[in-house]
Amino acid sequence: MNVIASREQLRASFIRWSLFTVPLILLLGFLSAQLGSPESYWYQDLVKPEFNPEPIVFRIVWPILFIMIGLALAMVCSAWGARGRGIAIGLFVLHFLLNMAWTPVFFGNQDIQGGLIVIGLADVTLLALLWAFWRVRRSAGLMLLPYLAWLLFATLLNFQFLQLNPDGGQTSTSGATQRIEL
Repeated sequence: MNVIASREQLRASFIRWSLFTVPLILLLGFLSAQLGSPESYWYQDLVKPEFNPEPIVFRIVWPILFIMIGLALAMVCSAWGARGRGIAIGLFVLHFLLNMAWTPVFFGNQDIQGGLIVIGLADVTLLALLWAFWRVRRSAGLMLLPYLAWLLFATLLNFQFLQLNPDGGQTSTSGATQRIEL
């Protein structure tokens, strides 16, 4: 027996999924941020690109994007029976793991080049994810467009950090802070 869900049932399913996915994405983003920080001395000493935003911008933009990502995921998760739903959710998991890995690699390991590799892979998987979400629910794909723009900006920023800090920000390996001769 095939039964098509009513609009109310679909809306309720979306709301239930949203109540799970949005807090989950925010929590994972928060946990990832605990594994590295722009407050570190290493980051403070890096030569920064002219277009590098103040840290407060990241603290404002990322939660907004995470809410949008969580809502887009809820749209796809609540699309029971939609063609490509399983693939879209699988791509999401892969992509989001890459997204969450960037902070510990870049800030935690202080690895600019490694961060660029991770964010490059995140860019590629986000394009695939956007396509998959678009096929399941066009509105879910549209909700990822600001995230794509921000991630591409972050990739450019990461690339510029590598160009401006070819030594990786490690200017001294001796551990000495300063030597003064009298």
